[in-house]
Amino acid sequence: MSVMQDVLKSYRTPREVFDRRLGHGVREDRALAILIGACLLVFSAQMPRLAREAFDTGQELNMLLGAALLGWVFIMPLVLYGLGTLTHIVSKPFGGKGTAFGARFALFWALLCASPLWLLWGLVAGFIGPSVQLQITGLIALVAFIAFWSLNFRQAEWPR
Repeated sequence: MSVMQDVLKSYRTPREVFDRRLGHGVREDRALAILIGACLLVFSAQMPRLAREAFDTGQELNMLLGAALLGWVFIMPLVLYGLGTLTHIVSKPFGGKGTAFGARFALFWALLCASPLWLLWGLVAGFIGPSVQLQITGLIALVAFIAFWSLNFRQAEWPR
């Protein structure tokens, strides 16, 4: 199945899709591609918000976009690699039987699965601006990310 079909299917059966993806073996190249793709999508979600901010405040849009690009495409992958590995280390005393790759992949796949909601959040931030709608959309995106991550992590460390 294609990645986008798997992302859409993850909204119905997240454990099944993650289990199948994890069953392909330890493939750091695929994990890195998924992570970079997810970070690029989250960076793209920032563009409408940053364009609105540049218009409202008179700041240079290119500077705002450059900072967001640096943060999401170069720094966040390193942070997420560390966080994924740390969660695996923390799960060991609690009986985690998975691998560090599985814990990292659970985080990366969760970010990719939640990225369509982050794109929606970016559109709301760009077109509507600071509002209740923006807060609700952001909360939905955050809850979806946490739900995907917790389901994936549980499947990676304590498989059924």
